[in-house]
Amino acid sequence: MPHLLHIDSSIRGEQSVSRRLTARAAAVWQAAHPGGTVAYRNLGRDPLPHIDEAGGLARMVPAEQHTPEQRRSWELSEELVDEVKRADAVLLGLPLYNYGVPSSVKTWVDLLIAPGLSYDPETGAGLLGDRQFVVVTSRGGGYGAGTPREGWDHAETWLPHGLSQTGLAPRFIAAELTLAPVVPAMAELVPLHEESLSAAERAIDELWAPIPAAA
Repeated sequence: MPHLLHIDSSIRGEQSVSRRLTARAAAVWQAAHPGGTVAYRNLGRDPLPHIDEAGGLARMVPAEQHTPEQRRSWELSEELVDEVKRADAVLLGLPLYNYGVPSSVKTWVDLLIAPGLSYDPETGAGLLGDRQFVVVTSRGGGYGAGTPREGWDHAETWLPHGLSQTGLAPRFIAAELTLAPVVPAMAELVPLHEESLSAAERAIDELWAPIPAAA
């Protein structure tokens, strides 16, 4: 039975553009996979514990030497990796915060990087690459070529590197200038925002579109 892992990370609740777009994507996936199942994790509402001094070495110490704190940290990695392994597709909502990923997403990535779970420590081969990974990003400003802040979006450039050991390869769909409708100084950019949002919605609607039957 097809299975989708849907993850959101926005802290803006119902006002979140990324959450609205991932909800649209999840609905498109479900329409294309009748009977499929969906697991949902909201990192913005229920963040994972950061890797700390007490448990962080769990990924570098043999299991039989784990302290109780390291055992709990390792078990959390097992849980998160299992969530990904059960999924045929992973959908991540990724707002841009202070020009990078939300700290909750960085923690999710850090916990996924676990030898023997998400990658083979002997060969270095990723163990999570045989699934689709769609990342829906929202950016309050504009970061495209020729803009004053070109290259300031460090989330989209970092995530493929952060997850490279696992084999997960993200496909990005982005909506830009999401602050234009609510920031008076950006009012003249509203048409560009609407154009970007419409393009993102079209890309989402085509993600799992039925393949036409051969004539």
